[in-house]
Formats: sequence, C-alpha cells, structure tokens
Amino acid sequence: MVGEGPGMDSASMTEPVEIYKRSQPSRRREAAKTLTLFAKNRGAVAGAVILILLILLTVFANWVAPYDPVSMVPVDSRKPPSTSHLMGTDLLGRDILSRVIHGARLSLLIGLISVAIGAIGGTLIGLGAGYYGGIVETVAMRIVDAMLAFPSILLALSIIVALGTGMINVMIAVGVATIPGYARLVRGTVLSAKENIYVEAARVTGCSGLRIMFVHILPNVIAPVIVLSTVQFGVAILTAAGLSFLGLGAQPPTPEWGLMVSMGRDYLGMAWWMSTFPGLAITIAVIAINLVGDGLREAFDPRLRSR
Repeated sequence: MVGEGPGMDSASMTEPVEIYKRSQPSRRREAAKTLTLFAKNRGAVAGAVILILLILLTVFANWVAPYDPVSMVPVDSRKPPSTSHLMGTDLLGRDILSRVIHGARLSLLIGLISVAIGAIGGTLIGLGAGYYGGIVETVAMRIVDAMLAFPSILLALSIIVALGTGMINVMIAVGVATIPGYARLVRGTVLSAKENIYVEAARVTGCSGLRIMFVHILPNVIAPVIVLSTVQFGVAILTAAGLSFLGLGAQPPTPEWGLMVSMGRDYLGMAWWMSTFPGLAITIAVIAINLVGDGLREAFDPRLRSR
C-alpha cells in the first residue's frame, strides 16, 4: 500500500501516537501543584485578597458607594474627611469615597482590556514568529523591535495623539504598547517548546501547523504569559492614570483615579485629601497586582519551586 514501506507494521505506525500521549504533561497535576505553591506564598495570598475586594467593589459599586459619584453639591466644596464624607469632598462637593469606589471599576476595566489586547496580539505574533521562523519571524520581530525603540508611555502617547482622547482610545493605546513584550516572550518560549518530543510526535501523527501551535504548544507556554499579564495589569493602570493626569484619558466628570489626582494637585496645601486618597487607591491596587504576579511567577517557575 502507498505510504507503507518495508518493515512498517501496525505497531510501528502507532508508536508516534503512543509517544505523543506519554510525552504530554499532566496539566491537571501541574495546575494543582501551582495552586498549592501559590497558596503558600503569604504575600501573594494577601494581594489576591485585596484584588478580590477591589473586584467586589467594582461589581457592587452602585450599592456600596454612599453618594452619587458625579452629583455636585457646591456648598460642600472641599470638606475634609468626616463621618458624613469619610474621604472628604472635592472642589465641586462630590464625595471622594464614592468617586474612588466607582474609579476602581474604570481602572480595573482599563487594565483588563488593555492586557487582553496586548496578550492576544503579542501571543499571536510570538507564536507565528517562533513556530514558522524564516521571513515570518524576521518581519514580525523587526516590527516588534521598532515598537520597542519607544518607551511604552511614549508609544501610548503617540497612539493617543493619532486616535484622540477618551477611555476607549486609552485602552487601545496602552494595549498596543504592551504587545512587543508579549511577542518577544512568547517567541522565545515557542523556540524552546517546539523542540520537545510531544511536538515532534504531533507532527508525525499528521497534525497541521495551526493545530500544533494552538493545541500543543500554546497550552505549554501560557504560564509565562499569565505571569507577564499580572505585571502588565498594574502597568496598564499606572499608564492609564498617567494619561488621564495629563488630560489625555478620562474626561470630567468621569470618576477615574488619575483624573482625580490631577484635579486635586492644585489644592494639596489646603485640601490634601482630594489627591491623596485616589493616589493611595492606585498604589494599593498596583501593589496587590504585583504581589499576585510575584506569587504566580514563583509557582510557575520550576527553578523557584525547589527553594
């Protein structure tokens, strides 16, 4: 028969399939081990608890916030923290606590969408470049290198200038600015992963290039992408807050942390709470996300597991 040479019996035909099945890592066992190691990291658990609380605040912001975040009461302008306004009020008499709570919703949403844009775009570029190599890798990585020539905040500013101000454009700008980091990380991981025996076995069994990339290689290189995403989550929140601080992101009266810090900077001497509490919210959120990222990095990295 066509395709069978001398000595190719049924046993030898099925050998690559058995090699492939045996060489696939046990993902359920690895996931359980990763979760156990993460739970042993007190800093990571503390960060996760804070992050969960922030997420709950965003979900139930309409019920938790004591006041309407955009309702102006001029007679209450710049009132210091008190029992009626725990974080005081801003220049227009709006309750800062309510604005901080609603600002958490917007900031976390910006971070989530920005990271999704960067992770999906960078992972696709890195997968294609690392697996196919040749001209595909050369063209893709030269574009990535050109993007890396600009600091991420400068690249985001350039995109904002091209697209215009607004939160949607901020999410796109911050997300695109993170693509190069993902692309380089995934490419390097794919170059190593595609030499594994389970990939060779998948090729022998007749799997297409796309199937090998997305079914066999991607699940085994996703761990560093998850770790990088946690870091980029915090960076995205900071970058978006910085853009809003410069007047290029959220516009009044939107309750956004960076914009709130910007609006209160001229009154630090007489109304310190206007910028302090939104600034603390940014700090706490970014620290919590970084703690979670460090915990995931230690849980996923086999070199750190033995410590």
